This record gives sequence, C-alpha cells and structure tokens, in this order.
Amino acid sequence: MTRNALFALACLAAVGACSNPMKTGRYLIDPPVTGERVPDRIGSAELKDVSLPGYASGDEVAWQSGDGAVRLANRSLWADQPQRAFTQTLARTISDLSGATVIAEPWPLSEPPRKKLEVRVEKALAQADGVYRLSGRYFVADDAAGGSNQARSFDISVPMASDEPAAIAAAQSTAISQLARQIATLGGPGQSIRTSTPRSSSIFSEALPGFEGL
Repeated sequence: MTRNALFALACLAAVGACSNPMKTGRYLIDPPVTGERVPDRIGSAELKDVSLPGYASGDEVAWQSGDGAVRLANRSLWADQPQRAFTQTLARTISDLSGATVIAEPWPLSEPPRKKLEVRVEKALAQADGVYRLSGRYFVADDAAGGSNQARSFDISVPMASDEPAAIAAAQSTAISQLARQIATLGGPGQSIRTSTPRSSSIFSEALPGFEGL
C-alpha cells in the first residue's frame, strides 16, 4: 500500500472518530419537578434573554480545574443554545412554581405584560471545590403608578456529585430551579422601589408640529 493511501485511510479514521455520536455527549438543562407552589407575586412578565458570562454561553460544558482555570469540554456539549435554554427554562419554572405568566421575549400575547424581568448572571460555574455556583442580579420593572420595582441579588451554591458533565448539568438545573423560586417570591438581598411617575405614551411625550411655542 502506498504512502498516500495510508495517509488517506488515517484521515478517514480520524473523521470517523470525530463523527461518532457515542463520543460526544449533549446535556439538557432540566430542573427537577418538586410540586412546590408559592404565591404569585409577579403576575405577567416578559423575561429578557438572560445575560450569561462568555464561558457559560458557548456550546461546551465549562468547569474550573484545580489550577483555577476555566476549561471547556470539547466532547461534552449542551443540547440547546445555553442562553436560550436558560431563559426558556427559567421562565417556565417561575410560572410552574407560582402560577404567574412569565414568558421569554418576544412577548407573544395581544395583552401586554404588566412587568419586565431581567436577569444578569455574573457567575455560572462548576467550581474546583465541587460546588456549582450561580450568582448575579435580577430586576423586576413595573411601570404602573405605585408599582413595585425590584433590584435584588442572588448567590446560589449547589454541591455536585462529581465533576462529570452529567453531574454539572444536574447541578445547574437545580440552581436554576432555586433561582426561579427566589424570583417568584421576590427574595434575596436588595431593595424595592415604588414607581412614582408612570411611563407616558410616546404620542403625548413629544410636542406636536406647530405647537412647540405654546
């Protein structure tokens, strides 16, 4: 067999190994169903796309090694785009827990939401100490007169059974479930601010042509 033929066979073998589905795992974000119910303190709210750190927004499952570096598992991938999966799962879990109508943007209903919900994640990491850490801030905006606006933080730690991707996915799912409960109950350190001036309609906020000097 010629050298070129051997090289071609080696390339085919490499491609076959990379394309083998059994060598690549895809993991779901799937919070456990607890059956718990809490009072509805949200009502209807549009959830903006959750802001994630760069290492947590890629396809690869990330973890922190003993030297403190954040590493990516090339053959351990998320089954869905992380930002989309996190946002959709969080909205559904808040709704299931409380009975609120929380829907990820864009809002699909003809009746507009009463509130806007935004979540900014600062850390979403399987740490080297065996704990999955989810921390950041969330904001609930209510434009109605006398509405309650929330600016609160969260810092959730979930022990991991191991540092395997499946255990990381399970811990992250549990952390999202705990975050959903905190948001549903408007819990966590922070403050509540009453809306003093409701947002006016844009048709009344601008002067009409010819009436600027009146």
